[in-house]
Amino acid sequence: MDESPIDLTSNQEEMAKLNNVEQTQLILARLMEGGQEDVDTCRELDRLAKLLHDEAEHKNKDQPICDVIDDVCVDTILGYLDMRQADSVRAHAALTTSAYLKAAGDKASSSLRTFFFDRVKRGNYDDYIVAFCVAAAIFPIAPDMTADIFLSEGFLPSLDPLMRRKWKSRKVETACLEMLNAASMNAQCREAIQKYCTDWLEEVVDQDPDELAKAIHSADPDVHVTEGSIAMKRHSEAVQNLAAVILAKLRAVPSAKPATEETGSRVEQATTSIEDLSKMFSAMLLKDPENGKRHSVEGLAYSTIQPAIKEEVAHNAELLAALIKILADAPAKSPLTYGVLSIFMNLVRYQPAQSEEQKKMAQLKAYADAAGKLAAPNPLNDDEHVSERCKRVFEAKVVPVLVTHSRHGSVASLNLTVSIISALSVSTNLRGQLAQQGAVNLLIAAFTALPDAESPAKRTAAQALARILISTNPAHVFGGTRARPQNSAIRPLVFILPSDPAAETRDLLPTFEALMALTNLASTDDDTRATIIRSAWPEIEEQLLSSNAMVSKAAVELICNLTQCLDGVALYAADNPQAANRLHILLALADAEDEGTRSAAGGALASLTGYEAIVAGIVKMNRGVEVVLGLCAEPNEDLRHRGAFIIYNMVSCQGDAGKGARKAVRDKNGVEVLKESAKSSRRAEVVEVTIQALKVLLEQG
Repeated sequence: MDESPIDLTSNQEEMAKLNNVEQTQLILARLMEGGQEDVDTCRELDRLAKLLHDEAEHKNKDQPICDVIDDVCVDTILGYLDMRQADSVRAHAALTTSAYLKAAGDKASSSLRTFFFDRVKRGNYDDYIVAFCVAAAIFPIAPDMTADIFLSEGFLPSLDPLMRRKWKSRKVETACLEMLNAASMNAQCREAIQKYCTDWLEEVVDQDPDELAKAIHSADPDVHVTEGSIAMKRHSEAVQNLAAVILAKLRAVPSAKPATEETGSRVEQATTSIEDLSKMFSAMLLKDPENGKRHSVEGLAYSTIQPAIKEEVAHNAELLAALIKILADAPAKSPLTYGVLSIFMNLVRYQPAQSEEQKKMAQLKAYADAAGKLAAPNPLNDDEHVSERCKRVFEAKVVPVLVTHSRHGSVASLNLTVSIISALSVSTNLRGQLAQQGAVNLLIAAFTALPDAESPAKRTAAQALARILISTNPAHVFGGTRARPQNSAIRPLVFILPSDPAAETRDLLPTFEALMALTNLASTDDDTRATIIRSAWPEIEEQLLSSNAMVSKAAVELICNLTQCLDGVALYAADNPQAANRLHILLALADAEDEGTRSAAGGALASLTGYEAIVAGIVKMNRGVEVVLGLCAEPNEDLRHRGAFIIYNMVSCQGDAGKGARKAVRDKNGVEVLKESAKSSRRAEVVEVTIQALKVLLEQG
């Protein structure tokens, strides 16, 4: 490593001749040398990251490259995480650091700890900046290891005098706050920050940025300070905003236990409320969105966890428009995109539905956590308020931007996007407009793009799709010149027919909504009906026997539409025990307690009895004819109409099946039942089909 580096790394053929250790040494030499273009630095970091990744994966014991990465090399790699480096370099350095931590294990942990505290002990601004930047960058990569360093005895208390120095380095302040911001994701770190850092964070946030000249002059009239890296008693707006983000996290995500209260002569400072912080973030976004958006968006993402702030943000049309503009302009896979999506998700999130038992358990838990004080649910979280917030977010034209972003978004952002659309789809009056603005295509594409490991998100997408398709005409969504075929919606809907196997309690609402949406699709054409039968028939049959009357009814209504095609008829007309059993179940459902279920089963039988095999099957079935005549005697005229139509189909059938049907109807007092039905009916179409059935019975043997 003492020899001057040879620039072989840009020559792929020459590098290929070297073993892994030699390649690593050359790359490290180039990185230590510095002075390269950012593109070249990124390339070297990527090559080192690949070597480290390969070692971690294959555990190359013959040539372990981690052995040649000493503390000086680690210092070099971590130095590229400095905030003064280009963003692209920092991003590639983070990937390289992650690969090193994975490959080197305990050695990497020890090296990182040594690097951090050596830099902090030196006590100059440059070293503080690098140390804090490294901690901020590594926290998301190795949270447990970095939290252990962060919580080391004496470290956090040492920040107070550093940040209260008379002369401040803005870069040190920014680097320190970035570190605290990353650390505040950890519960133990939040408690420590609450204990040691809250006071000076409050001071940073509360300072009036316009007091620069006054503060400098009153401190020393002979000193002239210009805007630069060091200013006296002055925090930039960016620094104030970042401090506010940290305070927002402390307020929005309370620590498990309160910070230790100090007693004595110390005067307690006024606490900046989360409402004040949210107003600060909102004002920054409206005043200077380009410079303040990253931290302001992150702060609002945490602040909007609170119900009162959700209301405030949702009723601020100007702020919603600014957030949508930021989302539209943000890169698809970026923290900024995720932050804005998180804000919208907080605004539109409904409280999960709970069974009575779950409500009681939640009350008991809340009572225990509150040490005997049971807080009532916040009314701003009820469905009425959430629905109004959904309406306002929708009216701000968020959906077209979500559609655009979903095409190239990360899995995490796609998850949020799907959840936002799902919340908006709860409002029935928004569903048609959601379809018009591209939500159906978004949800189908998201369902396909999300990996199998993201099953909850896939189910959310499918349920939102079901809600929209229940309330819209499929021809308006899939017809005309639209590229996406109607059948592409079937697979997501079939996915949620079974209950979620991972759920603690069985939720039948997705099943019900999927059946209703499939029923709507099955009302269109035979190709769609045949595809549904091929894709979902076993699941549909299972839902027929559901203990929930609404689910069973929805399944029967779907079958009523499916029997309009030959594939559906064949399931009941085939000469096998399975078909006979299906017909038996359908007749039983035509005699169910629920009127809607009887009506749907009657509709299916009205379609099926146009076929001789079905007529013969009903005649053979125990109580088959009695069930159909029972429909004719219903007080509901729609049901009488269906019953009379089934009887007419049966007695009009040709051959032995028709003869058997006419005899069975007469034997079950069918003539009198039909006469009574005709007398009690007022609608012409019911009377007409009843009389036609009677005529056939009386005229034919």
